[in-house]
Amino acid sequence: MTVTHRPGQVTRRPVRRPQGPDGADDRTPDPHGDGVWRDGDPVGRRQFVDLGELELERGGVLPDVRVAYETWGRLNEARDNVVLVEHALTGDSHVVGEAGEGHPSPGWWNSLIGPGQAVDPDGWFVVAANVLGGCQGTTGPASPAPDGRAWGSRFPYVTVRDQVAAERALLERLGITRVAAVIGGSMGGMRALEWAVSHPDAVERCVVLASTPYATADQIAWCQPQLLAIRTDPHFAGGDYYESAHRPDTGLGLARRIAHVTYRTEAELGDRFGREAQLGEDPFSVGERAAGRGRFAVESYLDHHAGKLARRFDANSYVVLTEAMNSHDVGRDRGGLEAALARVTADCTVVSVDTDRLYPPRLSDELHAALPGATRVSITSAYGHDGFLIEEAQVGSVVRDALARRRPR
Repeated sequence: MTVTHRPGQVTRRPVRRPQGPDGADDRTPDPHGDGVWRDGDPVGRRQFVDLGELELERGGVLPDVRVAYETWGRLNEARDNVVLVEHALTGDSHVVGEAGEGHPSPGWWNSLIGPGQAVDPDGWFVVAANVLGGCQGTTGPASPAPDGRAWGSRFPYVTVRDQVAAERALLERLGITRVAAVIGGSMGGMRALEWAVSHPDAVERCVVLASTPYATADQIAWCQPQLLAIRTDPHFAGGDYYESAHRPDTGLGLARRIAHVTYRTEAELGDRFGREAQLGEDPFSVGERAAGRGRFAVESYLDHHAGKLARRFDANSYVVLTEAMNSHDVGRDRGGLEAALARVTADCTVVSVDTDRLYPPRLSDELHAALPGATRVSITSAYGHDGFLIEEAQVGSVVRDALARRRPR
């Protein structure tokens, strides 16, 4: 079945609109100024589970793994009302809620969970974990290694499958063996799909938004200059910068600028900024050096997002998670895409954004064609990839419909 959700005549942006597919506006200062949550910091709504050792897909063991997570609602007696929400690249477990102690940013999907929202905690028990390799409480490069120093450059290569394995272990520690639904967009959609393939008997519904069954050459190509921007920043120090007074903010900012252009569309940037100069600046001024010239408004916009990410995210985590996204291919070592997706028994909803140039609709078409009994949905948006977060009414309708369907027997 194919469904198209179309917006109304007027689209209004709510307060604290996320500006990228993986984060939200920062309102509360980070106590360290580097975007990393550390032991001793205010925990906010976080809870923690220590998993011990985690065997990694490509070999080796990651010791002392801890997962930070948040929950909404209550687990029912049958333990069959669990909805797992998967965040994207620079998101975290704080899906909804205000900024405050422990949470420098408000929720990145604030319209999803709440009374009367698509996922109502009166009936659903919602779990969201910070991903393995992240920097908001789950074990990642900034976490202490067994020798007490930050992992830094020693943090192992992890894949999307490793991240799902950590989430599965978390749910098992919570006494949960089955989820009513797993929902994710972008990188979160990769994990949602991997859940349905890796654990078909544990997933009743799967909603994959603005994502893909495998990382394409084009997506990997866009990631390479982002990774190089970070790694060639002199302050990156090969990944071992945590004891330094400097952070690789320049490289991380460049990576964010590159990525953010792929999150939007040529038309939206053109309509929004055109060739306008930034207020009070002149791009055609002649100074002693080129760097002294004024900026175009679109350049100021990218600078803003670069600085914002540097204040709330860790460069090493950006590298680790980007490489994990590049690893994504549900057909790898499973006989190919169709053979892997033939395992899926969940009721799947495959959602694309019609203007997405990073995860174009053709990838969702391919996923839908190979998934047995899946529902195909198209979201209409002027905002490109970011539409999976910005078009809240359309996304809410998709999720509500998916949760209302029962798994076919």
